[in-house]
Amino acid sequence: TTNEALLEQAREEIRKSWQRTCEDNKEHPRAAELFDPERLPAFHDPFAGGGSLPLEAQRLGLEAHASDLNPVAVLINKAMIEIPPKFAGLPPVNPESRAQMAKDRELGMAREWKGAQGLAEDVRYYGKWMRDEAEKRIGHLYPKVEVTAEMAKERPDLERYVGRKLTVIAWLWARTVKSPNPAFRDVDVPLATTFVVSTRKGREAYVAPNIADGQYDFTVKTGPPPEIAKSGTSAGRRQAFRCLMSGIPIPYDYIKSEGVAGRMGVRMLCIVAEGDDGRTYLPPTREHEAAAAQAVPDWRPDCELPRKHRNFQGPVYGLTNLGDLFTARQLVALSTLSDLATRATAPTEVTADYARSMAVYLGLSVSRQANRSSNLNFWDPGGAKIQQVFGRQALPMVWDFVESNPFCGSSGSFVGQVEYLSKVIDYSPNTRSGVATQNDAQIASSRRDAVYSTDPPYFDNISYAALSDFFYVWLRRSLRPTLPDLFHTLATPKSEELIATTHQHDDQATADAFFLDGMGKAMQCLADQSHPSFPVTIYYAFKQAEQDAKLGTASTGWETFLDAAIRSGFTISGTWPVRTELTGNLKKQISALASSIVLVCRKRPDDARLATRREFIDTLKSELPAALAHLQSGHIAPVDLAQAAIGPGMAVYTRYAKVVDATGNPVTVREALALINETLDEELTAQEGDFDPDTRWALAWFEQHGFEDGEYGDAETLSKAKNTTVFTLKTFGLLQSKGGKVRLLIPLALRPDWEPLAAVRVSAWLNLHHLIRIHDAGGEQAAASIVAKLGSVAETARELAYRLYAIAERTKR
Repeated sequence: TTNEALLEQAREEIRKSWQRTCEDNKEHPRAAELFDPERLPAFHDPFAGGGSLPLEAQRLGLEAHASDLNPVAVLINKAMIEIPPKFAGLPPVNPESRAQMAKDRELGMAREWKGAQGLAEDVRYYGKWMRDEAEKRIGHLYPKVEVTAEMAKERPDLERYVGRKLTVIAWLWARTVKSPNPAFRDVDVPLATTFVVSTRKGREAYVAPNIADGQYDFTVKTGPPPEIAKSGTSAGRRQAFRCLMSGIPIPYDYIKSEGVAGRMGVRMLCIVAEGDDGRTYLPPTREHEAAAAQAVPDWRPDCELPRKHRNFQGPVYGLTNLGDLFTARQLVALSTLSDLATRATAPTEVTADYARSMAVYLGLSVSRQANRSSNLNFWDPGGAKIQQVFGRQALPMVWDFVESNPFCGSSGSFVGQVEYLSKVIDYSPNTRSGVATQNDAQIASSRRDAVYSTDPPYFDNISYAALSDFFYVWLRRSLRPTLPDLFHTLATPKSEELIATTHQHDDQATADAFFLDGMGKAMQCLADQSHPSFPVTIYYAFKQAEQDAKLGTASTGWETFLDAAIRSGFTISGTWPVRTELTGNLKKQISALASSIVLVCRKRPDDARLATRREFIDTLKSELPAALAHLQSGHIAPVDLAQAAIGPGMAVYTRYAKVVDATGNPVTVREALALINETLDEELTAQEGDFDPDTRWALAWFEQHGFEDGEYGDAETLSKAKNTTVFTLKTFGLLQSKGGKVRLLIPLALRPDWEPLAAVRVSAWLNLHHLIRIHDAGGEQAAASIVAKLGSVAETARELAYRLYAIAERTKR
């Protein structure tokens, strides 16, 4: 993204393509207005969100326009596409940089400030000023920790620090409730999911409870943690926790009742300090518990959290307000920084627009600090760092949390947040102007005849506005004087938000109808306002996950979204799976898609005809196999195949004005989706004809048993139907046969001396599973070398991978 030579080649290709388009349309009645070869069409994303699409459009040389109903999204887009181009090429104005530039000029070494680097330097300077000023005011709430001889008694690693005061990076806390055991009713027992604080090799550390005289305290030990430390006081998902004092279970219902009654507290587990060569873990001290207790906030956010919603777990435990998601010390720190965000630009002798722009980034830095300064942050013992609140689009309950020190150089420091945003400014494209505005996508904007591409809300998947309030309350406090129109409401707008959730509507039917009507209006605006020469491209990464007893696999989210697009007059002319999603461990856990599915939409011709259900099915069966082969040849991830196949399937469905059944009733979008999925499954099954007998047997056995044992007699019967034998399958290494049981071999159990193409009997099953084994051991390069040797035979292995994925997903393996 920073290779200007490469980007300029791309921009040149875009300019050439546009000039050719203008030449092709020079007889168009609006040619002078729509097809000016000297002026590229503008780009507009009406659901701009985090701003990826407008930013990349700007990077590729287009004038970028971003709009969103959500003020947090609008502010992010202003910071990325609107502000940096305004100040491109200008030097910084802060006194430190000015003094350095004067020295450089005397030495004949005047620096060139490229792009918005000058603005970035000012944001860095005044961000540090904010940090220093805040530390003067509230630094006493974040004391250093003195290492005592008592601490070092059983900790040789602490001997060198005795008598020294170390900077604290973080404090680890556990929530507490009164013990449910009557014998310890006055004891607040910890709810700790783990006592391990570091798993780094050679630097392992863990918290160890000391129980005496009906009370407890914590110490910290080094070395590999015992098993009991790994689970803390957790007792498994069903029993929740166990009482530290007596060991009896503490169920979730009890914790909920204590939380709702306001009896949930906190207890310090550990202090993380900066040592000479890395993190040092120390036991809690009375001084540090007292420092935290000194904090008395004079302001706290007052914004109710949604009740009974899967994205918000806190309310069922009594954390009903955004203010409840911060400790008193965190509230004091964030309020102090918020108040300084506008003042930081006051001393500068610059234009009001420049001062406002700097304030935007400083205010955003405070909201980023909130993401590292909540009682929902958790400590990462592997990375020895503070993890952000928003690992995904939810506010989950965190039982043992970490409180960062905003004044030191850790992953929770304020300067770190400022530096992150400064780098964004440093690398901003600045190739064309950009505009970000607050606008409801259901209402036509002033931007007409633009290239439209957007990533709309995913039905009921994410409560964008309610989650954005976490940042909005701090941005409003910092930036309301600077951007009064954007922050005039107490919270983000929710009544018009295009999502289908019951917490904003009376019931699911009302929510569904609201989404369908609103998305229909938004799609109509897209259809009416888009440039006539360009399709509208719509990103959609919403997985089909519902099973309908009558229709098979479908999805209310997809159904409602597609219905809205079709009602607005769109026909879907193509599908582009684009690898856009970050696939970390968390993503894998929630079975996310690896790609976004881009639907390519054009306006349906006015003369589109009716079709029968039979005609629709016949056309599907005729066209979908070729489309499927095209998708597979593009190496689309199996998890995305069913989503991607919606495109070619709906291209058939939407080319007609209407599809009707034998009785004249319309075939609904939901029924069409089910028919597309059914045809896809039939085609994947038909591909089994390409497989050898051994592979066909293994597929059928896998569908019934996976990699578990099955009866020998069943295996032999199946082998006859597939024109092979159990003896042959065993001889060539597909399975294990022992004691009247048969089991497919997992990849790890296959022969390590296997050589591609050396086998007398070709088996797609073995080729694929050896590839899996080799990929797991040696990565992509090792697997690629085998694929090269297999040549065209690898194509069959790939077909098998798609088929196996479909079976595994259907059987929930």
